[in-house]
Amino acid sequence: MQLRRSAVNTANHIAEGHGRLTDAENRKSLSIARGSLNELQTELELAGSLRFINEEVSNELIELATEVAKLINGLLGVLEQEPR
Repeated sequence: MQLRRSAVNTANHIAEGHGRLTDAENRKSLSIARGSLNELQTELELAGSLRFINEEVSNELIELATEVAKLINGLLGVLEQEPR
């Protein structure tokens, strides 16, 4: 259940940021999304090491979450570079 909450929060904050009127508000929402994504990665690591889920599946999901983190970081970088 906690995994689901973190995953949904990540997506919700990305969507919320996209709907914001200013880059600063968008950056704040993306930053929160990144925090939720970090929480998800930690939960996946724990679930795999404690054998709540298959460790191979856990590692695959962590890799996907890492790709999402790179996309969020890239978007944050672009927003930082744009004139305010």
